[in-house]
Amino acid sequence: MSRAPANACAILSCLLLSAGGAATDPVPFDGAWKTQRLTLFGPQNDYGFGGDTLRVTSQDAVSLAYRELDPSLWGARRAAWSWAVDAGVPPTDLTRKGGDDRDLSLYFMFLPEDRARELRGANATALLNEEAARILVYVWGGDHAPGEMLESPYLNARGRTVVLQPAGTGSAAAEVDLAGDYARAFGGAPEALVGIAVSADSDDTDSRIDARISDLRVD
Repeated sequence: MSRAPANACAILSCLLLSAGGAATDPVPFDGAWKTQRLTLFGPQNDYGFGGDTLRVTSQDAVSLAYRELDPSLWGARRAAWSWAVDAGVPPTDLTRKGGDDRDLSLYFMFLPEDRARELRGANATALLNEEAARILVYVWGGDHAPGEMLESPYLNARGRTVVLQPAGTGSAAAEVDLAGDYARAFGGAPEALVGIAVSADSDDTDSRIDARISDLRVD
């Protein structure tokens, strides 16, 4: 059953930014984004890049789009965006490998600075498999309570999933404290924020996703 989100401020599980205000450096959806397969065969998502908005369509498919960040943004510790789901997958168990469809995921990828410089230009797959990487994945989808932090069935100790919106249609604004969530997930302070990825996943439930993300900012 579809569950439409209530007031965004009431149900977002992210920690409100302790310093106040939204993240300020825009991350445009331009030609710097590259699409990446997550499976060798099978359909991929369709991504529509256009200025401040990314449109995502997924039909029994899974893939991601990745953007490497300029070193001037490696110190970013907050993020904000708007997102909406017009059609989405049913609720799933996000801890179950091979059964964890979700409407949208945003990956924030961190590396130690020396390793970040060595891996400049690497693709998303290389970073997802990099032992030194630490990855926060913010999700719209699943059958979990907003605010839950889950172990990733794919990233193991390298990644944690943070549920912001459960499965359902609607629109919301998100503000996340990357540093606070990093400390909760991995302990300590984050290092270089080297890249951001966006994914939609509908291949396990043979479903369709129509969604978008707008006004992505980091600070």
